[in-house]
Amino acid sequence: MAQARDAARNGTPMATPILFPRRLILAGAMMCGMLLALAVHVLGQRFGLDLGGLWRVDDARVLVPAGAALAWWLIATVGFCGGYFTATLMDSAVSGQIPQRMRQFLIAVGVLVLAGAGQAASAPSPIPTISGVLAGLAALFLGAVMAFCGAHFALRRA
Repeated sequence: MAQARDAARNGTPMATPILFPRRLILAGAMMCGMLLALAVHVLGQRFGLDLGGLWRVDDARVLVPAGAALAWWLIATVGFCGGYFTATLMDSAVSGQIPQRMRQFLIAVGVLVLAGAGQAASAPSPIPTISGVLAGLAALFLGAVMAFCGAHFALRRA
């Protein structure tokens, strides 16, 4: 309010804030969080974190394989954090609060993570095809839901 009075006294026009649709930020943050969750799923498969291990019951005495549980939690955490931080960064970028160097750094990190996931996905899969497709769809759904939750909380906070 004080800036508007000073601008009116000096005769200089005050910059109007850019209004950006919240739904567009929410959709972008969801996509980014979901892509990061899928990237973690693909990279996790290379390290033996098989998401589909929960559906295979080889031994009745084993309740939940630790690798499958870790994969579920890792994908959910990355999806939520990816959606939350992307929504926060997009909201800050619209208002001009993020320096250009920080934007370039974040873009470079995102490209490197997705390139690593693409490289890992191009190799032959160690798990059967149907199980891999179902695990990929489950990771896609889990990542999308958690990214939506993270982006929604970030936008409610802003």
